[in-house]
Amino acid sequence: MKEIKVGIIGFGTVGAGTADCLLKHEDLIRTRTGATVRLTKIADLDITTDRGVKVPEGVLTTDAMELIRECDIVVELVGGTTVAKKFMEEALRQGKIVVTANKALLAKYGNEIFRIAAENNSTVHYEASVGGGIPIIKSLREGFVGNKINRMYGILNGTCNYILTRMELEQLGFEEVLADAQRLGYAEANPSLDIDGHDTAHKAAILASLAYGEWLGVDRVFVEGIRELTLTDIHCADEFGYKIKLLAIIKQNADEQLEVRVHPTLVPKTSSIASISGVFNGVMVNGDFVGDTLFCGRGAGREATASAVVGDIVDAALDLVNGVPCRLPAFREGKNFSTMVDVADFVTKCYMRIPVADKPGVLGKVATLLSQHGISVAKLMQTSTDASGNVEIIILTHETKEGRISEAVKLLADMPEVTDKVHVIRMEDL
Repeated sequence: MKEIKVGIIGFGTVGAGTADCLLKHEDLIRTRTGATVRLTKIADLDITTDRGVKVPEGVLTTDAMELIRECDIVVELVGGTTVAKKFMEEALRQGKIVVTANKALLAKYGNEIFRIAAENNSTVHYEASVGGGIPIIKSLREGFVGNKINRMYGILNGTCNYILTRMELEQLGFEEVLADAQRLGYAEANPSLDIDGHDTAHKAAILASLAYGEWLGVDRVFVEGIRELTLTDIHCADEFGYKIKLLAIIKQNADEQLEVRVHPTLVPKTSSIASISGVFNGVMVNGDFVGDTLFCGRGAGREATASAVVGDIVDAALDLVNGVPCRLPAFREGKNFSTMVDVADFVTKCYMRIPVADKPGVLGKVATLLSQHGISVAKLMQTSTDASGNVEIIILTHETKEGRISEAVKLLADMPEVTDKVHVIRMEDL
């Protein structure tokens, strides 16, 4: 029986979970693969702290390069885009199969990494980079390979989904829920990567590249976070029959132009994706033959992420057993999206919250300005007058171009009757 040697670089939360799963399920994996998939080395700068996993003697090392030389499958769980990149490239140049959960590294340097893999007849597995334990990468690479992907919608950050869920259910403000999420360990001490949408953008870039076979990169993803969402927005969305989610939206239009954006989005309460709450992630994929599909599960955490990493390890082991170290090209080499939809040309419905002085004629002036910019009002409501004599006009628009909305918002801000910042949230009917 063939023995496949596995090495893990990085013995943090996910690394420890991966080691635990491999050691506990070695017999199960042997039965399912016909090979012994053995955890041979774990490399980390700190090999003395107890991670709650009992590993065999001689497995722990501080020498990552020794691990790369000795192992058939190298699992990169260091994170970040510096030393992790060095380890990954070295492993690939030695012809080793690499497994990673590093979405930031792939989003930023994916084209370069996959080129090195192809040059050395190897491959990179990265199921855990998007959606934790949800098998969305394998589904796009293999299950939907016969489909033209029309669109994808993704709730890809558990921290943001947790915050928005609690704001909705407990009627708590953003800052209060964020502080609680940090105390409970759901949010980092510096939460900007999550709440400003960049973590979701990394994952959206990976999904878009997989769906359309060309490398996108993260710099061309439009990103907005959830910092400015208020309870008023949550309440008004509910009144209109919507929930607010931080959504990754990936679409290809009839002219094969690609649209990739991440921002807070009003989604119908009746939609499947609206029901995904708490720290859970969800991805909706529409293919021209398969139709609508929905994937849901834990998007982070030790066990869920380790499950995805071990799934990739087993896939890689099966490839080695069968003498096929590289089955599918990840992307068509040298291709890049040349036709991205310009931000100003995004076509969406919008929610607008406009703070104004409660005076006669103000509503009419606002409606006239919107009409002059080709923005049609679908629904409208007004909040009660506050202690300062101000109200908020809440408008849902019909579909319009982003550029028209942006220009209207600039002009609204110059109106003397508008008392504060105008807030815009995009909508998707799904």
